[in-house]
Amino acid sequence: MRALVIGASGGVGSAVFQRLQKNGWDVTGLSRSIDGFDVGKATSVEKHLNAQSGPFDLVFVAVGVLAPLGTAPEKNLGAIGQGHMAQVFAVNTIGPALILRHMPRLLPKDGRGVVAILSARVGSIGDNHIGGWYSYRASKAALNQIVHGAAIELSRSHKQSICVSLHPGTVETPFTADYAGRHKTVPADEAAANLLDVIAKLTPAQTGGFYDYAGREIVW
Repeated sequence: MRALVIGASGGVGSAVFQRLQKNGWDVTGLSRSIDGFDVGKATSVEKHLNAQSGPFDLVFVAVGVLAPLGTAPEKNLGAIGQGHMAQVFAVNTIGPALILRHMPRLLPKDGRGVVAILSARVGSIGDNHIGGWYSYRASKAALNQIVHGAAIELSRSHKQSICVSLHPGTVETPFTADYAGRHKTVPADEAAANLLDVIAKLTPAQTGGFYDYAGREIVW
């Protein structure tokens, strides 16, 4: 079994990479810190993914940013800024969309192939009861729409493909350290195990969905 993990040096991505290796998978990792893969730049995405040869049984995308370096998610409407929002969308939405462009070539044509992209429950419009975090929420909601559309398109040519958004829970990583608050956190390795268990149980009938770490469907 072959896997491509994008964002392989981050908390969740690294844990997924390591767990797949332990389970005997042939794993290729791409990350900004190790490979220079910059999801925020189209030229970087094209360069690195054009260099990959499929098919991959699993493509796991673990890229994301809460807010640009040195800033925080917006707490109110007055904190919204064009540059801030553009940077968050570049990483959380546009970057994964550029990655998805390559999936028809990198997934198995006649067998099961999974694309799992990390989203977040706060990207759910129906589950938003407290507001705030405008750029992050909106970027993840937009990501979910792109994943859903990609799943529809892929299913036409790749009948056994599965393309989903996944919510990993609140994971103990530098990414969430300042924002976990009272939310229960889980170690990255435990989160990776949960996500891979969900992925293993997904069927083509579930493609285009949005699921949490226990396999429960999340409202759009």
